Amino acid sequence: MGNADFMNGESTHRAAVPPPQPFLKSLQNAVKETLFPDDPLRQFKNQPPGRKLILGLQYLFPILEWGPRYSLDFFKSDLVSGITIASLAIPQGISYAKLANLPPILGLYSSFVPPLVYAIMGSSRDLAVGTVAVASLLTASMLGREVNAAENPALYLHLAFTATFFAGVFEAALGIVRLGFIVDFLSHATIVGFMAGAATVVCLQQLKAVLGLDHFTHETDVVSVMRSVFSQTHQWRWESAVLGGCFLFYLLLARYFSKRKPWLFWISAMAPLTTVILGSLLVFLTHAEKHGVEVIGHLKKGLNPPSIMDLAFGSPFLSTAIKTGIVTGVIALAEGIAVGRSFAMFKNYNIDGNKEMIAFGMMNIVGSCTSCYLTTGPFSRSAVNFNAGCKTAVSNIVMAFAVMLTLLFLTPLFHYTPIVVLASIIIAAMLGLIDYEAAIHLWKVDKFDFFVCVSAYVGVVFGSVEIGLVIAVALSLLRVLLFIARPRTLALGNIPDTNIYRNVDQYPDTRNVPGLLILEIDAPIYFANSSYLRERLSRWIDEEEDKLKSSGDSNLQFLILDMSAVGNVDTSGISMLQEVKKNIDRRGLKLALANPGAEVMKKLNKAKFIEAIGQEWIFLTVGEAVGACNSWLHTYKPKPATDHETEKWSNNV
Repeated sequence: MGNADFMNGESTHRAAVPPPQPFLKSLQNAVKETLFPDDPLRQFKNQPPGRKLILGLQYLFPILEWGPRYSLDFFKSDLVSGITIASLAIPQGISYAKLANLPPILGLYSSFVPPLVYAIMGSSRDLAVGTVAVASLLTASMLGREVNAAENPALYLHLAFTATFFAGVFEAALGIVRLGFIVDFLSHATIVGFMAGAATVVCLQQLKAVLGLDHFTHETDVVSVMRSVFSQTHQWRWESAVLGGCFLFYLLLARYFSKRKPWLFWISAMAPLTTVILGSLLVFLTHAEKHGVEVIGHLKKGLNPPSIMDLAFGSPFLSTAIKTGIVTGVIALAEGIAVGRSFAMFKNYNIDGNKEMIAFGMMNIVGSCTSCYLTTGPFSRSAVNFNAGCKTAVSNIVMAFAVMLTLLFLTPLFHYTPIVVLASIIIAAMLGLIDYEAAIHLWKVDKFDFFVCVSAYVGVVFGSVEIGLVIAVALSLLRVLLFIARPRTLALGNIPDTNIYRNVDQYPDTRNVPGLLILEIDAPIYFANSSYLRERLSRWIDEEEDKLKSSGDSNLQFLILDMSAVGNVDTSGISMLQEVKKNIDRRGLKLALANPGAEVMKKLNKAKFIEAIGQEWIFLTVGEAVGACNSWLHTYKPKPATDHETEKWSNNV
């Protein structure tokens, strides 16, 4: 190129081709970056065997890491937190078990064993383990289609244990093989809409208890529920409705005061247990159970009986249990990890998502063998744990022992607990999941995310929980695919008095460079977008040439592609670039590349594309590419008398 390498006495830097790397080494690095981005084995390097064993045990069981440093001051805080969340876990556990069409005692069983497992294996200090409403609703919805819980309670119970087992296996497997990124496909917008829709459905389902109805639809969509409610107006029981309304008002009032005054968090935390006590006393003293107010009835005393022999591996409904386990497991993971990361951010520590998956998986596997159904880290309980000042996972151990004492000695006290009180507790908890402020924020920031959120909500409320989830995930994936298949190509211009080139739409005061078309490709180039990019680049060139002709400016001479955002390119992308090169050659133009990455350079070099365009036309920055192109025009192209603009520009580079 001769003098084109030098402008104003300064050399132009060239993008270098990285040294060749063996295929197996490249594959190893790619797998490591995909599955082990956090490099969990780095702490084992250069350690003696004994130390590696200790570090390995601490990695699997984090309690061995922080346990030796545990202090009495920590225990005081964890004791208060544990007792506080136990007061919430007991009524919520009973309520959510009823929501899942399971015996209420299972809610207490599920608040005893799983928290102990998580305290040993979990890495979050703030997560409070227990059952959740959405997973309970999913269990009832998916299993209830195949087996009626009222007609065949034993089979339904066994399928629930089996679904919990497979949920645990699936969660643990994701963590072991480091596939936690799969959960990331549930975007924030998806979760907001899905949770709000599920909360709405759960609230509607509680109308059965609030109105004292004996028969109710097994469907979850709003149309079926409303039809079931208003077709039985003659069976509505005002006693039950008044009782439920009063307790719901009390729960919402307690939450209101707790939000206004954060130091009064204990009022909201104790409110569910208070409603259970007051409701039970009211029914006991007035004999309201004889006047249409349904009560829980007998709860047997004693700790969790083993259920490993109840796992229905030979059942004809095994596929339903597996599907239920996988769906509920994914939802539980998404909620638990999101909650854990949120509170970890407040306290400035990190949690390992894959370790959390293993912990969730193990606690559900153990839980399925000890008469528990699906558990995770619910937001409401974890928020109470956080606000109560917990220091470590010992708060889960304290909660578990409080539940253990309840199972051993206090279960007869729940005999007169009204079902409508449990419904009020569920409704109050679910209203907190309808985050309309987040939806408004999505509308302001990103309309497509808002559309995903609303689609998930509508799918859940008017279809089913599964339909809503599928719609939301499908739309999120569609957005990713659209971003890949239709990447943006941006025209760049020069910011005056600088050597910086930016999007002309974002910076209207940028100046076009005479004779040059500078485009930025805003995504990797793959088979999915190569055809689109070829056509889009050709259209950019046509439009630029037409604009120059109509304005009488100098002809287009160069196409500069800014490859800064092109992280990778496949063979289809290379073929596209070769076709673009042929197209601009036919037009009498030249092609220059700016800042292609190492992976892109390696593949272009192997495909001999660099040889085709010339190493001298590949630059580190757009500014250097523009300088070289203008120097070439100034040195080698004959200048018309009217072409003073290009010469002036070249002298300023």
